[in-house]
Amino acid sequence: MYQQKIISLLPSATEIVCALGLQGNLVGRSHECDFPDGVSNMPVCTEANIPEGLSSGEIDAKVKEILSDALSVYTVKKEVIKSLAPDVIITQAQCEVCAVTLADVEKALENYLDKPVQIISLQPNSLDDVFADITTVAKALGVTEAGERLIEDLDERVNIVRHKLKFMENKPTVACIEWLDPFMISGNWVPELVSIAGGIPILAQAGKHSPYVQWGDILAQDPEVIVLMPCGFSIERTMREVYLLLQQQGFNDLKAVKNNRVYIADGNHYFNRPGPCLVDSLEILAEIIHPKQFIFGNEGSGFVKFAL
Repeated sequence: MYQQKIISLLPSATEIVCALGLQGNLVGRSHECDFPDGVSNMPVCTEANIPEGLSSGEIDAKVKEILSDALSVYTVKKEVIKSLAPDVIITQAQCEVCAVTLADVEKALENYLDKPVQIISLQPNSLDDVFADITTVAKALGVTEAGERLIEDLDERVNIVRHKLKFMENKPTVACIEWLDPFMISGNWVPELVSIAGGIPILAQAGKHSPYVQWGDILAQDPEVIVLMPCGFSIERTMREVYLLLQQQGFNDLKAVKNNRVYIADGNHYFNRPGPCLVDSLEILAEIIHPKQFIFGNEGSGFVKFAL
């Protein structure tokens, strides 16, 4: 029986494919796909057009410069893709900064491959959208039942959190910071996750893109909980730039700081990947916001409390 050859140009799509039991069908990945174990050994089909080692401010400036020239933040390695002869390529249309876009793929591969290729483009803005994407990918890859089982398992975990907080009246305000220079607040699915986890998200709307904010906006909101989750940054990477937050005027006067409720989460492996791991992200937020109600075992790996 012929096995479809799949290239995933999106870390969350790679995780979806693997969660559907099709890791053996993957033949190529993006330069950012690093989970689950084994995918890092596959051929890399994209590369970033941003030098390594830049600070948050420098990365933001470089991205804006590239996009202002109508260029892409990423390059599609079409020779590699052609050599892999995929049947399916999965990409996204959600964010031109986060990963290779549908337009990038179509432009690079137009009339280039030797055979027809199905291109699946994902564009999630909410948890329901992510579940819908899982259904779309599962159907396209011929594993509809596996998709249904995966969604059922994920939905059950979400409902456990919802049920435990059903009568919770104490809902602290939560600032989820997606970028430190300039400041951005996590939008898209993150406000929804905060709400499910028993918090009140500030300065961003569920289903809307992450907005730039001024430090004064955060100061005025005086959040009770602060979670740093810079896009694409590990906990260790964020630690190197946390001074950008600490040096802000009035930082020590915030409720979150006074009550020792500032956290650093792994934005790379969790919150910025709209796939199955968003439910892990929900559980991380539940542990952070309501530590007496939840112990999922994510502290130390998924997040740490910042020692002020």
